[in-house]
Amino acid sequence: MIQTDICIIGAGPVGLFSVFEAGLLKLRCHVVDALPQVGGQLSEIYPKKPIYDIPGFPEVKAQELVDNLMEQIKPFNPTFTLGERLDTLEKTATGFQLKTSDGTEIDCKVVVIAGGLGCFEPRKPPIVDIAKFEGKGVHYMVKDPETFRDKNVILAGGGDSALDWTIELSKIAKKITLIHRNETFRGAPDSAEKVFDLAKEGKINLLLKSNLTSVSGNGKLNAVKVQGADKSELELEADYLIPLFGLSPKLGPIADWGLSIHKNQIEVNTTDYSTNIPGIYAIGDINTYPGKLKLILCGFHEGALMAQSAFKHIYPDKHLSFKYTTVNGIESF
Repeated sequence: MIQTDICIIGAGPVGLFSVFEAGLLKLRCHVVDALPQVGGQLSEIYPKKPIYDIPGFPEVKAQELVDNLMEQIKPFNPTFTLGERLDTLEKTATGFQLKTSDGTEIDCKVVVIAGGLGCFEPRKPPIVDIAKFEGKGVHYMVKDPETFRDKNVILAGGGDSALDWTIELSKIAKKITLIHRNETFRGAPDSAEKVFDLAKEGKINLLLKSNLTSVSGNGKLNAVKVQGADKSELELEADYLIPLFGLSPKLGPIADWGLSIHKNQIEVNTTDYSTNIPGIYAIGDINTYPGKLKLILCGFHEGALMAQSAFKHIYPDKHLSFKYTTVNGIESF
């Protein structure tokens, strides 16, 4: 079981900056995110998008901001669980025990929900029985490319993720098939061109104007059926199917934790962004209060006040003296 002072749910910019604010108070943080990489929406949806309202940066690319935040929190050695959704929360004598969708257990004194728009869940193809094969051949994200080495892999989708992983996995998989319902791709033109080139060179199998119709196997995926534009069906051998149809934000299991929720957002006390449950805080786009502005810089402010309150919650008998980093610097641990 992972032991930490604060468990931060959400590895977006607000969650990452909260690691820094907590670290200044010598509070250890473990960060959990359902996405396979840090950065939240910034890395997953618009990594190259310019952001203009971060103080001190007239313009900064979204991924650059994430990279800078990761560099900023390095001295505090945060730990991460990525590609796993937090499912359950239980109150303990010392704080909380959390468990992820993959069974990872975390023991903490304070929980900070910095989940942005919520938990990003994959959009799943409307195929009967596909849930039976989830984790048994069907994956909605690529956590470790080596899993697919020397395997028959089928990808489906027409966006950047589908194109990028087709290109990358073609280097190590036994066979790659990309299925897309249209003739053109939504992803970057350069990536689309690379995929067409791979198909011309015979390095991948490209099925356009086609749709997934069924999956089958005996306890584990071994075949996928595809329907073409002419309604003809083709059965393909498959060790793995990776549908990449994008992500949909949902509040997820957090909705069942007994928090005060209004229109899928968590209500907080603006003194310290605490929720109705002592020891649980909500910061960033996932919270709501009168006058709320959904800006990254507002989330940074909320994270700073949250950290001060979290310290007092964890150490009620300790005196907390406010210190400026310009005077005291940053002490790593």
